[in-house]
Amino acid sequence: MPFRRSKLNHRHRDGHVLVWEQNKLQDKKKGWATTRYFVTFMLFLGMANAYVMRTNMSVAIVAMVNHTAIQKGEEILDDECGDRELEVDNGEDGEFAWSSSLQGYILSSFFYGYVITQIPFGILAKKYGALRFLGWGMLINSVFAFLVPVAAREGGVYGLCAVRFIQGLGEGPIVPCTHALLAKWIPPNERSRMGAAVYAGAQFGTIISMPLSGLLAEYGFSGGWPSIFYVFGIVGTIWSIAFLFLVFEDPSVHPRIDEREKRYINDSLWGTDVIKSPPIPFKSIMKSLPFYAILLAHMGHNYGYETLMTELPTYMKQVLRFSLKSNGLLSSLPYLAMWLFSMFISVVADWMISSKRFSLTATRKIINSIGQYGPGLALIAASYTGCDRALTLAILTIGVGLNGGIYSGFKINHLDLTPRFAGFLMAITNCLANLAGLLAPIAAGNLINNKPTMGQWQIVFFIAALVYIVCGTFYNVFGSGERQFWDNPENDEHKPSLGGNENNGMTPARLSNGNGAPLAITASESRQ
Repeated sequence: MPFRRSKLNHRHRDGHVLVWEQNKLQDKKKGWATTRYFVTFMLFLGMANAYVMRTNMSVAIVAMVNHTAIQKGEEILDDECGDRELEVDNGEDGEFAWSSSLQGYILSSFFYGYVITQIPFGILAKKYGALRFLGWGMLINSVFAFLVPVAAREGGVYGLCAVRFIQGLGEGPIVPCTHALLAKWIPPNERSRMGAAVYAGAQFGTIISMPLSGLLAEYGFSGGWPSIFYVFGIVGTIWSIAFLFLVFEDPSVHPRIDEREKRYINDSLWGTDVIKSPPIPFKSIMKSLPFYAILLAHMGHNYGYETLMTELPTYMKQVLRFSLKSNGLLSSLPYLAMWLFSMFISVVADWMISSKRFSLTATRKIINSIGQYGPGLALIAASYTGCDRALTLAILTIGVGLNGGIYSGFKINHLDLTPRFAGFLMAITNCLANLAGLLAPIAAGNLINNKPTMGQWQIVFFIAALVYIVCGTFYNVFGSGERQFWDNPENDEHKPSLGGNENNGMTPARLSNGNGAPLAITASESRQ
């Protein structure tokens, strides 16, 4: 009937079934809704493993280096807090006489391999599927961890850099491919908490890696520090193999998923029709203001986050005469705060959407504002704490904690704009954001320039705060939660319903340009 069709039309928008209508798609029995949670859990473990592999070298290298053999210059410290005694870590000397500059090259070699693979893997994942690239990439990352001790002892700096570079290449797919899988497995009304749960693995991995790597370096087998790479290499290898065998590209190709859960996921994401996935619409993406809103928010976050996590501890050492790294528990507090807050705010975000009190666009902007304005204000406050160690540490913890809002803000927003091309969009933004993060230590180094005074550090913090606030404001102005028209070309091919029913009483969704949206996609056709 025309009246019924018109009545139902307004219940769909943004290219998928409205989140408050999705509850009606679910079976009254909840026991079958387990597969997507298992996929989320595996992605969480994968993200944690990736960050363990990324950060364990920063702990291991302290035990690897013979600090006594290195010619050190006097570190310049500020005397404005001269009444404080600088706490120094007195660790045993290692076997390698690597200067600070060589250590910098070793630590950065992983990063270069990681960055250059972001966009290529985003494109390949769209064409051939994300699961294999993610699983095999992390397997390469894990297997090459076993070669780190051999490379360091036999190949020196160059050999070690080569192995770490290859590890970075293997970890390149982790973010774009994870995003692509989330787009296929997680219904819109669960994106905030599921996305936050997965990406909170980064903080969880860091929390686990720092103290455990320190214990292995001190008490581990095979000379201490090599056991760091052997233990985490084994864990990573086990996860990679399990991921490749137990996780599938999307619900449509999973052989053991309950039909009701498969129907619920596909219906809530795409509707009921099966369609082909077109090539990546490069021109439309490059003209999209909501895409640039995510890009700037991502770049601003990385710049500010690097300032919070790397430059503020340096400020505490040079000005406050306090080494944050001397206490493993304190060094984990900011990461723990971000992990816990990201989980809490993700539940709030999904409630805001499901309760119909806020639109998807409004929810993303409000939560993202907490995640970017909060740390910006924390940086400003940190520049006025004087010589108060406890207050500075508290601000660092609060600032990084509030930063957890970004996981339910811009970080998951790619999936709202374009479920099909979310992995590719994340590849672009993550690549450029990581490059932007490099600017934070460069800017700080040039501004301080052997003059670590409170005044100079205040400039560093104000710049980072300005970047946070400006990028967050740009996102608030131009960001969107609507599915973009270029995600659903008009020539998509409609096919019979996945669920075997006509259309569950639902009409096709609407796009940001008002056109009707096609509704579902299978794994095999997503690679066409």
